[in-house]
Amino acid sequence: MKKSTIFIGLFIAVLIGIGVIGFAKVNKASAHITEGSDNYTISETWELPKELDEISGIVWIDHQTIACVQDETGMIYIYNLDERAITEEIPFAGNGDYEGIALHNNDLYVMQSDGLLYEVKNWNATNKIVTSHQTGFDSSHNMESLVYSIKDSALLTAPKDKDLEDDFKGLYKIALSSKNVDTNSPAYKIEMNAAALKPYRNKKRYKTFNPSEIAVHPTTHDIYVLEGKNPKLLIMDSNGVLKTVFKLDKINFPQPEGMTFSDQGDLYISNESANGPASIHLVEFNK
Repeated sequence: MKKSTIFIGLFIAVLIGIGVIGFAKVNKASAHITEGSDNYTISETWELPKELDEISGIVWIDHQTIACVQDETGMIYIYNLDERAITEEIPFAGNGDYEGIALHNNDLYVMQSDGLLYEVKNWNATNKIVTSHQTGFDSSHNMESLVYSIKDSALLTAPKDKDLEDDFKGLYKIALSSKNVDTNSPAYKIEMNAAALKPYRNKKRYKTFNPSEIAVHPTTHDIYVLEGKNPKLLIMDSNGVLKTVFKLDKINFPQPEGMTFSDQGDLYISNESANGPASIHLVEFNK
């Protein structure tokens, strides 16, 4: 056999080998980004306008209306799901890092990442009153979550990064009367060594789960906690006992940071813009 024929054969074999390895790597990468997609069903999606590319928090208002905030602008955007459009803009502050939004009666609350809480009283009236309150948290905690809990008669929030100890992330009550938090006494704890979090455990224990948002189911009062960094959804019962953790794929949830329930218990999750427009999904998780 000619040497040239041998070399050609070897060259072809090497090319085939490279192709097989490359195909396996592509399949592995594809499986990684789609992992978790069988945990839920998306029944409807809303692509959001450019103003909400950095959407960081959402809260159900009524009927088909959701209030939204985004990272950089001190503006509340009222978004109508039926019209698929922003119908009102409510300024409350200058530029900042705004991460969570909650509703109680006619008042809206917005959480800044350094723990500063904004209160917009009578948000839908002409005589809105905006005040700000120090909660006791600071920028080292990186606050991204906010929700009103009927059961607790208070707002709930959680540090995304560091808490008192690395072994847990606490959910803390913000009293509506004082707007203060007892940062030494969490109302609920997410234990970083919980069995349901074992697949996600990090060498730096506090990085095992990083809360980006909290929502409370209107009838069961189950507590839903979202992580956007490594997308997953953690569910606790009304007493704070961890029930389950769902991994979320990065195709439909590239950066989920907002979450809210409708009055009927429908779950909405928002994503910041990533390789496409920002979005809101209507999601149902497997029981």
